[in-house]
Amino acid sequence: MNGTSVKGPASYFPSIEKKYGRPVAEWQQLITDSPLTRHMELVAWLKSEYGLGHGHANALVAHNLAARGK
Repeated sequence: MNGTSVKGPASYFPSIEKKYGRPVAEWQQLITDSPLTRHMELVAWLKSEYGLGHGHANALVAHNLAARGK
């Protein structure tokens, strides 16, 4: 290990951007702007509205809520 590998939710970001064609910053803004606030509500919303897989939606939401201190 070289100490530079990305761990946690952010490790999913390159594959999210490649698969869904949007930068992570755009996904994060969508989550921040959503009236939803609970983790699983946001995950379900990303899955139903944007077709994200569960793991990808979960990673985006977890990272967003952690960054907001929630």
